[in-house]
Amino acid sequence: MKTASEPIFNVPPVVTTILVTLVVIHAVREFALSPRADVALLLRFAFIPARYEATPLVQGAYPGGVAAGVWTFVTYALLHGDWVHLGLNSVWFLAFGTPVACRFGPGRFLAFFAATAAAGAVIHLATHGGDTLPMIGASAAISGCMAAAIRFVFQANGPLGLLAGHDGSANTVPAASLATALRDPRIVAFLAVWFGLNLLFGLGSVAISTEGQAVAWQAHVGGFLAGLLGFWAFDPIGQTPPPDARRPDAATTQPHSH
Repeated sequence: MKTASEPIFNVPPVVTTILVTLVVIHAVREFALSPRADVALLLRFAFIPARYEATPLVQGAYPGGVAAGVWTFVTYALLHGDWVHLGLNSVWFLAFGTPVACRFGPGRFLAFFAATAAAGAVIHLATHGGDTLPMIGASAAISGCMAAAIRFVFQANGPLGLLAGHDGSANTVPAASLATALRDPRIVAFLAVWFGLNLLFGLGSVAISTEGQAVAWQAHVGGFLAGLLGFWAFDPIGQTPPPDARRPDAATTQPHSH
């Protein structure tokens, strides 16, 4: 009996939808909007720290009012500086967003994407108070996906395991607890490299900016920490139980209290 082969690339529809949305938005900005209209769009949907200043000169200076002060914590992630910026983010989003979306499901994944993007904006606001330069790009949310992925991809039979299957079950293995993950040398090495690169961005030793735009590395850190620490709030699978809880005789060997 012949069985159907699994596709090499099994990208969840929610990831594809987000990527198509990002491309369409940037194409409209690039080919359909005038420079003036594009600036107006950025002022309404990009994240601008100065919007939250309480001085009379700033209040009412940006379109959208109070509502824009809320939605821009997420909508900035749908905008990109140029095609290179969008392309790089798309590659990383495919790599790390795919396993996380397979595990979370579309609803949880969209909420996770929004939450990590917002966390990145919060940290950017805290470190760039009063800045009038708009912040755009999905990097904070993608950083959150990276952090979420390391909680389960290194697990036995997980996506990176030698015995991992190709039926999607590798993405549903129990996640490592945060304490366990931080003792895994592979995860520690990943964290060291990731934070080291972002520190270099901050010191100006490494520049991957496009069209003269600076890398908002603090937002990356905010999204990453939100994904790492908040993973449990979105994960429908759960964590690996402690060793004692997995022992068949645990119930009979533990003392009873009366």
